[in-house]
Amino acid sequence: MKKIYDLSRFILVLSFFSCCSCQDWLEVDAPDHQLPSSEVFATDETAESAMQGIYNQLYVAGFSAGWLGSVSVLGGLSSDDLSLISSNQLALLEFEQHDLQANNSYNESLWASAYNMVYLINSLLEGVEHSNGLSAEVASRLQGEALFVRAFTYFYLMNLYGEIPLALSTDYEENALLAAVPQEVVEAQIIADLELALTHLEETTLARTQVNRYTAKALLARVHLYLEHWELAEQYSSEVIAQSGTYSLLTDLDEVFLANSQEAIWQISPEGAGNVTTHTNEGSVFIINPIFPFLSYLKLSEDFVQTMGEEDQRKLAWIAYNEGLEVYYAYKYKIQNSTEPATEYSMVLRLAEQYLIRAEARAQQNKLAAAITDLDRIKARAGVALLADAPTAVSQQALLQEIQLERRKEFFTEWGHRWLDLKRTHRAQEVLAPANPDWEATDVYYPIPEQELLSNPNLSQNAGY
Repeated sequence: MKKIYDLSRFILVLSFFSCCSCQDWLEVDAPDHQLPSSEVFATDETAESAMQGIYNQLYVAGFSAGWLGSVSVLGGLSSDDLSLISSNQLALLEFEQHDLQANNSYNESLWASAYNMVYLINSLLEGVEHSNGLSAEVASRLQGEALFVRAFTYFYLMNLYGEIPLALSTDYEENALLAAVPQEVVEAQIIADLELALTHLEETTLARTQVNRYTAKALLARVHLYLEHWELAEQYSSEVIAQSGTYSLLTDLDEVFLANSQEAIWQISPEGAGNVTTHTNEGSVFIINPIFPFLSYLKLSEDFVQTMGEEDQRKLAWIAYNEGLEVYYAYKYKIQNSTEPATEYSMVLRLAEQYLIRAEARAQQNKLAAAITDLDRIKARAGVALLADAPTAVSQQALLQEIQLERRKEFFTEWGHRWLDLKRTHRAQEVLAPANPDWEATDVYYPIPEQELLSNPNLSQNAGY
């Protein structure tokens, strides 16, 4: 893994952004915190180290770190997949009970860390653009990688908050007063970034922690699925699935989340944090401590566990039971604490999603036989009954429901899939309201953090807060 060697000023930027509060991201003083192009972008080696620093920062940034303030945890609590073991964690309880306050500390960190990532990416893009010291090949590739990470970050900001500011530069005076733009504008920017990234990225990379062309196509498949562009979702997912020499569904479920897994399209390495420990944050937060279980926060909801049949290999491999607390917990990552060389990486994008994206896109186009074939690839791996073997024909609506059920079983505790799926398919109220008398339709979006509203008069609070 590359390290940031003598880029002291770049490290200062990363340190600043990892600890700043949410109200500060738009108020950065340019002279102190912009990336020093003359130093960082003077050579290919230092510029590549700067991009590696971005990847490293993804492991410690709140929204992407996999810890309590991450999309995986907060999205899981917002849906019906995760519950708190103890109701004493009031800030987290607000997500589970859909009683989120605008000054919630986890919500503030989620917003701040994502926008801090946007700032870092914009800084790198500007540095590459204005550099005269980089080879054309490296400059192009770094631009593609950075554009992908910006699109990825905005994808979550938009889906979690709705209308948001769209910062595309490091102009701190302009950014400080940005108003939110319609979601359609952000969607167009995400697609533009990803399509431009495709023209710059390499076909393959040595490690799955580095973005390549098919990483961008995988995210494009998801974005077009969310936008109900069924043909494009099918096209991009098919292009990824076709790379069978690079990506494959693993029959051994215990190998899926290993470092550089064949199923991984993109992963984040825990070694990027530069700590002595090398376990993933997901392993640390989801596994219930066998000796001190009272130190653990999260359990799988009873509702979710009941969806998993006893024959389902995902239940056997990815779910464990703590007898002391009498609860089930996510066990996709097997290592809770380690100082040995990392053997697990945090999974971000994986091939199973591409099969389920294509299944849904095909089903929506009434290509039912092809959709069933894709869905059955996931079912067969899980060891459950195949739809192709059903005694009667499956309707389009029944097939779409089955696809959503498989998505839930496959992606629990991964990047808020269930939360975002409920919202994009307009089922959040139907599914979540019966168990939560305080549910309101406006709860599908998180509130804009209170401090952001105080510092930027051009921002307005989301409805319902």
